[in-house]
Amino acid sequence: MTTVRRAVLTLPAAPLGPDNPLPALRGLDGTPTVDPRATEELPRDMARQLGYAPLRTVLPAPVRDGYGRDRVPTELDALVIENDRVRATVLPGLGGRVHSLHHKPTGRELVHRNPVFQPAAFALNGAWFAGGIEWNIGATGHTTLSCSPVHAAVVPAPGGGEMLRLWEWERLRDLPFQVDLWLPEGSDFLHVGVRIRNPHERTVPVYWWSNTAVPEDRRILAPADTAWLHGYERGLRRVPVPVAEDGTGVAEDRTYPRRSVLPADYFYDVPDADRRWIAALDEHGTGLVQTSTDLLRGRKLFLWGTARGGRRWQEWLTAPGAPGYAEIQAGLARTQLEHLRLEGGAEFSWLEAYGPLAAAPATVHGADWSAARTEVGQALEAALPRTAVDAAYEAWRAGPADAEPVTVLATGSGWGALEVLAQGHELPGTPFPASTLGEEQEPWLELLRTGVLPPLPDGVPPGPPVVAGHWRDMLETAPADPLTEYHLGIAQWHAGDLAQAVRSWERGLQQEGVRWPLLYCLAVADQEGGHRARAAERFAEAFDDLAADSVVAVDSVVAAALGRGAVAALLAAGCVAQARALLDRLPEEVRARGAFRFLAARLLLAEGRKAEARAVFDAGFEVADLREGAEVVGEVWSALTDDPLPDAYEFRMRP
Repeated sequence: MTTVRRAVLTLPAAPLGPDNPLPALRGLDGTPTVDPRATEELPRDMARQLGYAPLRTVLPAPVRDGYGRDRVPTELDALVIENDRVRATVLPGLGGRVHSLHHKPTGRELVHRNPVFQPAAFALNGAWFAGGIEWNIGATGHTTLSCSPVHAAVVPAPGGGEMLRLWEWERLRDLPFQVDLWLPEGSDFLHVGVRIRNPHERTVPVYWWSNTAVPEDRRILAPADTAWLHGYERGLRRVPVPVAEDGTGVAEDRTYPRRSVLPADYFYDVPDADRRWIAALDEHGTGLVQTSTDLLRGRKLFLWGTARGGRRWQEWLTAPGAPGYAEIQAGLARTQLEHLRLEGGAEFSWLEAYGPLAAAPATVHGADWSAARTEVGQALEAALPRTAVDAAYEAWRAGPADAEPVTVLATGSGWGALEVLAQGHELPGTPFPASTLGEEQEPWLELLRTGVLPPLPDGVPPGPPVVAGHWRDMLETAPADPLTEYHLGIAQWHAGDLAQAVRSWERGLQQEGVRWPLLYCLAVADQEGGHRARAAERFAEAFDDLAADSVVAVDSVVAAALGRGAVAALLAAGCVAQARALLDRLPEEVRARGAFRFLAARLLLAEGRKAEARAVFDAGFEVADLREGAEVVGEVWSALTDDPLPDAYEFRMRP
């Protein structure tokens, strides 16, 4: 029978650091999109879902950019679930990531196990890390919960034994979800039951993809003869499997990740009647297979390619000399660019299974693609019949999915508890008790109870916002002090009422109190509206107001975040002298960080001091929160010199 226990995992880890204290008002940068012209040739349902409810911002989630790249040995809380054949190690403090899936009889690690914990700006809100199996919910991209704690508890498993339940409240779409993991007696397959519930009366957009990192020296097989290819040039086109042209003009077998030059997504077009599965098998025909009930229809291969940018990103995400990885993924839609509609009071639920597979290597790696995928499909059916997966799902939904936790092992956020108190939701199996409410929820609990948002203590920046419609209604009827106008404007901005948001922030400025939070919001509104000069002016004014507050240290997290945005805004508006003056006001410790060294190089370039800007590059820097696919470092280098871009700064994902 399955057992669940606590453990400690020690890894070289870069500390996450504090969240960015400024609200995430900016439009999403770097999120995968599709050129509208490409949708004209897509199936109607896919085109419709591509355009359904895309995110404008990641509100109310915080931007998580306080990490660096200096790693030290760190103890991470872990939960181990195992039977006599498989051991899975889960990290409840990091989104419930399955860090390791170990097959005991063969001694094989079935997933790519990252030897370090190194955050990088790949999640929708920033910090994410590579490796293992991750659970992505919310919207196109890696979940905002990638580096956040989730609730975890022991629950009775189907058929007896113990099951590990992970659950949390996802704030982008305002939805509770659960992930149940168990290992039936004698089974080689980790069973994973997933449920997303919509407790509201309204229809809500839903996104889910389970991503598994695997060694890249594998062949990736799925039951499909075509795939939708999505590259960083924003196209989406149907290509044959396995041989396809990837944008380089060369046709090659793309089921081997190392045979592609450019990073790319291949969304396999699995026929409706076929079993859903995807496998990553080595030269011996052994490796990992993932399968599921039919609701989880999508299957995808992500590969980094062999070009310099892809290789550099691989180095960035792991330890020097560590082997590369690819990702096999499974989702609710055919592609990750789509969102599905979940009606009020309804739910999506399904079962996944992860385990070892062995198939004839000569056939798996043969030239006959049909024979290869047939061989793998038959091997899977022998190891875990499709009917067994369907039966396991029915057994889980018949009772264990609603079973209440027996032993709590980890605690997530208090946001679910706040929403349950505010709206009276009943969610069997996934309790959000009031005991989980914390400091971040206290102001909102006060608003809920009294109709008044409490004032901030001196020197304390505004806390995390809430943006759902019922909170917006409460803010609209609360006394209109500057803090309330600040939060009301954020909720209106999230709802798309940009003009009203600006009016709320401007009303807040007309009253006595700390001004910089409101000025920051107005500066971002100007940036998003294309008013660069006014944005720069407001950013500078916000920084001055912050610096004048004797309670807030100039080297605070707020000052660093606001100063970085202000210098960039001043540069964009051509206010070079003002940008220099503001940057020089920041403490040396802040200016020594990689992001600020790069900002200094940009400023030197704007001042016409190319040699000094080049010297910054030659001395070396690392922008820890560089976004996936970012090209700005290469663009600045190209403005400085015609020399080839050094490997250390090569992060480009496009040709």
